[in-house]
Amino acid sequence: MKRIALITGATSGIGKATAESFANAGIDLILCGRRREVLDELKEYFSEKVRVTILAFDVRNQTDVAKAIESLPEEWKNIDILVNNAGNAHGLEPIQDGNIADWDAMIDGNVKGLLYVSKAVMPIMVAREKGHIINLSSVAGKYTYPNGAVYCASKSAVEAISEGMRHDLTKYGIKITNIAPGAVETDFSLVRFKGDSERAKKVYEGFDPIQPEDVADAILYAINTPDRVTIADIVLYAKAQAAPTMIHRK
Repeated sequence: MKRIALITGATSGIGKATAESFANAGIDLILCGRRREVLDELKEYFSEKVRVTILAFDVRNQTDVAKAIESLPEEWKNIDILVNNAGNAHGLEPIQDGNIADWDAMIDGNVKGLLYVSKAVMPIMVAREKGHIINLSSVAGKYTYPNGAVYCASKSAVEAISEGMRHDLTKYGIKITNIAPGAVETDFSLVRFKGDSERAKKVYEGFDPIQPEDVADAILYAINTPDRVTIADIVLYAKAQAAPTMIHRK
């Protein structure tokens, strides 16, 4: 049977690459993001391969999240796969110099946003006694580095939520997979450095970083294991990366 996947943060980076990977595998797509014009373009593009519908909302707004997912037509509500990809990083300063607005953005997007979307989808999966939730954390959720305390805390929360979901949802036949990427070349650093492209570019200089499609490959692997198998946790580092802040550059 055809599967339906809901992907948050689908307009770029890992989310977009995952949509591409799923479409190539024949999985119907519910693409979610804040930029409706980009979602419209993606719908047109992916509709050549699979059925596609789009939902424009900000994961940080619980009311909008609930309304958007509730608005899905009946034929789209049996969501088989949820990919909680939307998230952000803002700032890279010592905690005493941190910007509270940056802290709010990271906690609201990375933690509360993931919970809001999951809250809208989990009852569907529980009722059907099937489903697979993929949560995108980070190696920063496993190792706290200097000047990144709040971002690391938000991703550590994703790790804890993934484990908690597994405790609570396994009895309903729902799989939970936590994906923790290292240095992935996306708009991540451009957002973190508030549009400073020169500073962002330097993050990926001197080594071969992970690409979004590499993470998408890991996600596709996790959802295609036999029903008897759950891939609980995947950590991806660039070949040149030994730890979150230890990268061997040429």
